[in-house]
Amino acid sequence: MQATPVLPDRKDCCYTSCYCEENVWKLCEHLRDQSPHLLEEFFAVFLSNENRMIPIWKQMSGKREDPVIWDYHVVLLRDCSDGRRFIYDLDTLLPFPSPCDTYIKEALRLDHNIHRDFRRKLRVIRAEEYLRTFASDRSHMKDANNEWRKPPPPYPCIKTPEAFMNLDDFISMDPRVGHGTVYTLEAFTERFGTPV
Repeated sequence: MQATPVLPDRKDCCYTSCYCEENVWKLCEHLRDQSPHLLEEFFAVFLSNENRMIPIWKQMSGKREDPVIWDYHVVLLRDCSDGRRFIYDLDTLLPFPSPCDTYIKEALRLDHNIHRDFRRKLRVIRAEEYLRTFASDRSHMKDANNEWRKPPPPYPCIKTPEAFMNLDDFISMDPRVGHGTVYTLEAFTERFGTPV
């Protein structure tokens, strides 16, 4: 079951390591510019928790079968009109895109098998809303000496008429803050996957 291609191959996508929120924003921008009629099928998905410690498996920066522990991660979700769902993750070893069920099973796995401090929540934001509201001045990627922890993308910082930096509102898993809808992993699986 493959998605109809609407995004470039992984190797042709705009990508900067450790800037997943911007990578997904750029995927949304591509959709808006090239396939605006499909934009309503897409969602930015922030994964994190109150402790900002979440395991994700099948990541390129991981070692063998061990998960990577991220403070947060961002992927793109496609909820097709025919009921199929796909995850686009530029950092995964899984196919790009992967069926949502496959991504949940292989990359997220189950929360009840891990310590509660590492249990994941997901903030799901419509792609159009993400393009309109997200802003980052990249200050979270600088150390105490104002040096880059990881080299930034080559294009200017993403901002809106109202905001220069609101990344924390998207990473927050407090449903009273920010945009979109916050799900537990179980609720996300029930909504967008096939419950186990």
